[in-house]
Amino acid sequence: MNPKVSIITTNYNNADNLEKIISQVQHQDYENIEYIIVDGASTDRSMDVIEGAKEYFGERLQVLSEPDTGIYNALNKGIHMATGDIIGCCFDEYTAGDVISRMVHIMETEHTDGVHADLYYMEGDRIVRKWHQGQGRIRYGWLPGHPTLYLRRWVYDTYGDYKEDYTVSADYEFMVRILYRQQVKLSYIPEVLIHMAYGGTSNNSFGAYMTSLTEGHRALKENGVKFAFFTDICRTVKVLLQFTR
Repeated sequence: MNPKVSIITTNYNNADNLEKIISQVQHQDYENIEYIIVDGASTDRSMDVIEGAKEYFGERLQVLSEPDTGIYNALNKGIHMATGDIIGCCFDEYTAGDVISRMVHIMETEHTDGVHADLYYMEGDRIVRKWHQGQGRIRYGWLPGHPTLYLRRWVYDTYGDYKEDYTVSADYEFMVRILYRQQVKLSYIPEVLIHMAYGGTSNNSFGAYMTSLTEGHRALKENGVKFAFFTDICRTVKVLLQFTR
């Protein structure tokens, strides 16, 4: 049997967007999907939307609705609930119905621990930023696009969860932690597989961006990356170049 893929979506009072995300997962052609929705005790119609999802996914759907302390707390809850061999998240738009199938295929073919791909940051139908980094090393500012990152569950079992004392950069810290020493091997699909809504937690304001830089430097230091300021500069340059392509 093909590996089970656990896909996690977090939500809080964002029923319209949740409805769109659920539809994205429904239209994937990969059959062995476990879908996990972690809701922060929403007071809008989110639970009605989730009830509708139960009709499609049946026993393949797991739902938790309770207060949380933020997105990374919610993600950690989803990871702990996951029973799949591969774990990833869906907050945005897959560019095709075979994205998960292709991810699993290349991981199985290349015998790797995870997979990542390219993504576009979008404002409506307009491309704002193009994330195309290929393969590389953390030290030189390289980083996979987090929304495209799917990992075998042993990676989480071995390296732990997202650190909840980070406000906007726990995903960056996690990727530095698992990739800096190159013990986790990733496959790369050189195509845009995700369209991500521009304005996430780390780039929705100047203050958030500065917090991202500060927490990013802290992540490098905590994970023993030498000459962390050099990596900060390389990372910033790579981000700026994404706006010029």
